[in-house]
Amino acid sequence: MSDPTDSNPTHSNPAHSKPGADPKRELLRHTLATVAYRGGKAVHNVPEGFAEFHAGEGVRTPGQILAHVGDLFDWALSIAMGQQKWQDSKPLPWKQEVARFLAALKKLDDYLVSSEPVLAPIEKLFQGPVADALTHIGQISILRRLASAPVKGENYYVAEIQTGRVGADQAKPKREF
Repeated sequence: MSDPTDSNPTHSNPAHSKPGADPKRELLRHTLATVAYRGGKAVHNVPEGFAEFHAGEGVRTPGQILAHVGDLFDWALSIAMGQQKWQDSKPLPWKQEVARFLAALKKLDDYLVSSEPVLAPIEKLFQGPVADALTHIGQISILRRLASAPVKGENYYVAEIQTGRVGADQAKPKREF
C-alpha cells in the first residue's frame, strides 16, 4: 500500500474500488467518506446541551442543522434511485441524530457501490445535496467554536480518508493543530 501522505496528486487506493468502477461514482463515494470524516469531527465529543445551542435569532440550532444534513442524504439517495423525495425531519436527540446522519451516508454509499443505476447526473448529486451537507458541517463547526468547544484544525490533505469508510470508525487525525 502506498504512503497516505504521498504528495502525488494521482495517488489512489484501488483496494477500495471495484475494477471497472465508474470514476465519477468513485469520486462521489470518496466525497461521502470525506463528509463522514470531517462531519465526524464536528459532531462527536460535543458538550452537553450543544444540540440546542442558540447562536442568535433566526439561526438554526446544531440539532436542527444535523437533522437537515440527514434529510439531505436521504434526499440524495432518493434522487439517485429516480424517486426524488424530500422530508423535513424533526431533530432527534443528538446521539440518535448522529447515528441517523451516518446511516444515511452509508445507505447512499452502499447504493453507489452497487450495480444499481444512478438515475441522476453524479455532478448534480454533488452540487446539490452533498455540497449543501458540507456547508452545514461547517456551520456545526462554527457553532462549536461559538459554544466554546471548537473542533481542532487539521491538515485534511494528509488525513486517512478512505472511500467506503462512512461510519463512526474513522482514522485518527495525522496532523491536528
